[in-house]
Amino acid sequence: MFLNVLYATALTLLSPVILYRRVRYGRYRRGASEKLLGLSQQRASELLAGCEESIWLHAVSVGEVNLLPELARLLAIRSPQAAVVISTSTDTGYDLAVKHFGHERVFFCPLDFTWAVRRTLQHLKCHQLVLAELELWPNLISSATRSGCPISVINGRLSKRSSDRYQKFSGRLRSSFASLTAVGCQDEITAERFIACGTEPERTRVTGSLKFDNAPRSRDTPEVAARINWAGVDAWHRVWCFGSTQAGEEAMAIRVYHRLRADHPELRLILVPRHPERFDQVAESIVSASDRVIRRSQNESQFADSWDSDEVILIDTIGELRHWWGVAQIATVGGSFGDRGGQNMLEPAGYGCAVSFGPNTKNFATIADQLIEGRGAVRVADEQELESFVRRCLEDIPAADRLGHAAQEIVDQHRGAYDRTLELLGMRSIPQDAQQDVA
Repeated sequence: MFLNVLYATALTLLSPVILYRRVRYGRYRRGASEKLLGLSQQRASELLAGCEESIWLHAVSVGEVNLLPELARLLAIRSPQAAVVISTSTDTGYDLAVKHFGHERVFFCPLDFTWAVRRTLQHLKCHQLVLAELELWPNLISSATRSGCPISVINGRLSKRSSDRYQKFSGRLRSSFASLTAVGCQDEITAERFIACGTEPERTRVTGSLKFDNAPRSRDTPEVAARINWAGVDAWHRVWCFGSTQAGEEAMAIRVYHRLRADHPELRLILVPRHPERFDQVAESIVSASDRVIRRSQNESQFADSWDSDEVILIDTIGELRHWWGVAQIATVGGSFGDRGGQNMLEPAGYGCAVSFGPNTKNFATIADQLIEGRGAVRVADEQELESFVRRCLEDIPAADRLGHAAQEIVDQHRGAYDRTLELLGMRSIPQDAQQDVA
């Protein structure tokens, strides 16, 4: 009851912000009933599709959703009697999940009100609850535990800051950690943090990061080829993709681009903002810098002519960044020059791009360190160092290629997390015809 009151109070206090974002950016308009009340019997029946029970996979947003397609496929093969259903918390995550799995398998995760989570678990006939990375919702976990539903965390990630905060509230949260049936962690440090927060040591193991397995293996795919054609990329071009950007990073990229292209007319720039509500703002900033913006959402046909040096391609669509990294030779991972803590740098690494990122990669600290230690990526401190990095990639192509090859080798060395995760979930025997690369 206490948590329900706390959540209701928080929603009330945040309601002006929620209303503003709903009106200004169109957020929070969908799934209100599922979020506040839980799944209805009718909607749950659609998700179950005649199955006796369900395996519920929860992914917060885009990054976590991208981890699930292969896992969902193998779970469906191993447990044909169960419907594998996917929930997410954000609009962008929901849209991407629908692309991967179809509307009939995707729903919005209920907010952590007792009635909402109980209703969802009951109507879904949930046989197993799987949380991607970590979504610690006490009412959901306690309700699943009381109903006898095992709760697993896959690709577990827990920062020191979050771990310290959870331990400060150990009186209320320790039981949630203790209720976790199995936790697959990305590394030893994360495992130690889960244990410190209350997870039983024997239920905690290091499975590695699924992001290594999920990283691309080759540029030679129809998805990458289609985007190369769409963008009008010529063989002599050197393409720089700055992806998952946050406020301030696009302007920095444009300034660097302007200074370099006078000496290097072969350079081309692709910008991929992290949040859809900023797409128009970024487009305006490109135009104000005297460049022509080519918006992915507004140009459905491939270019008739080659991509000109005064054009910047803006990817203002969701779920495409993975393939656009494959168009580039030079990659900068955004969210790392501000306070966000970085984004997934393994996708450009898997393609063999020359990878760089900013000083703040706390959300991917272990992966960033592995790439840097293996000489598969470069950390740059600011705009000046970023410009120097891109310039070196343009003027010393063999060195840039060595950086990319080293990145690919590091990714390949750390693959295997899917097998260990499947074992964690009790899937020790997978039919041979189900085995295939996670590409």
